[in-house]
Amino acid sequence: MSAQITRRQLIGATTALGGGALLTRLFPASFGAAYARVQQAAASVDPLAAARVQTAAAPIEALTLTDTLTMLSGPGGNVVVLNGPDGRIVVDTFVQGVWPALQQVLDAMSNAPITLAINTHWHFDHADNNESFRNAGAGILAHENTRRRLSEPHDLLGMHFDPAPVAARPTDTFTEARTMEANGERLDLGYIPPAHTDTDIYIHYTRANVLHMGDVFFNGMYPFIDASTGGSISGTIAGAERMLKMANATTKIVPGHGPLGDRAALTRYRDVLVDVRERVQTLKGAGRSLQDVVAAKPTADVDAVWGRGFMQPDDFVAIVYNTL
Repeated sequence: MSAQITRRQLIGATTALGGGALLTRLFPASFGAAYARVQQAAASVDPLAAARVQTAAAPIEALTLTDTLTMLSGPGGNVVVLNGPDGRIVVDTFVQGVWPALQQVLDAMSNAPITLAINTHWHFDHADNNESFRNAGAGILAHENTRRRLSEPHDLLGMHFDPAPVAARPTDTFTEARTMEANGERLDLGYIPPAHTDTDIYIHYTRANVLHMGDVFFNGMYPFIDASTGGSISGTIAGAERMLKMANATTKIVPGHGPLGDRAALTRYRDVLVDVRERVQTLKGAGRSLQDVVAAKPTADVDAVWGRGFMQPDDFVAIVYNTL
């Protein structure tokens, strides 16, 4: 069976099982009485707008990686900033609504110009502020598939995405690899064949031994895999295995989501994905339906650790099943 499924199939597999799972995760019930009000409001607003507002409310947290590299986390996928006299190079851009706060953090690092933003892939929590970076004088670099995907409409996880404005699309792209030198650092950028999406790239800061994997790596949690734009469980595993070959015991590995990792953390992640794939493949190969496989709870013994992120266990099993 093809690893590709339609957007409708993806949304059906990931939302029919859990009802309003996306909005539930964006607005957790732990907010008490406010939760009911948010649910009512969410029913009458654009889900993408609601996701942006809620995500942008997260504080930006900074972690120093080296004298020139800083990891920022919070309102979207993890960001890495390379700072120095040659200008600031920023990998990923958080979500719309957080630009003023992000700009303030960046400006506190130095008065060097922001010269370049790099997108690890097309998803909004990684590329949503491209236009703001352009307005600040930066170019946008990404894989050629990212520019193509940002030029298309998409329906994903109950959210509708119109084509991005021309000003929010990459100004420069590559197909396989790109190398650059800046601020005493060498950046090796490379395409990861379809994994989380068909737009994924890695950024390896070779002298600092820091590797940014984007959403090919969700540290400590089940990943979301976007089958509607080429992602699959086997592709994600292959991407993780490729990055393991590039890393050593001292490599700092930046995931798309989750805390800073290392080779041991990436190995655990790869091993869990392989194990889940094998379990689901065995059940699917025996003729079990999607509903039967989800009901069998093939991840039950690891859910307490790996099911605490954005992707809930049933949803992750559904994506694995549909991308095998």
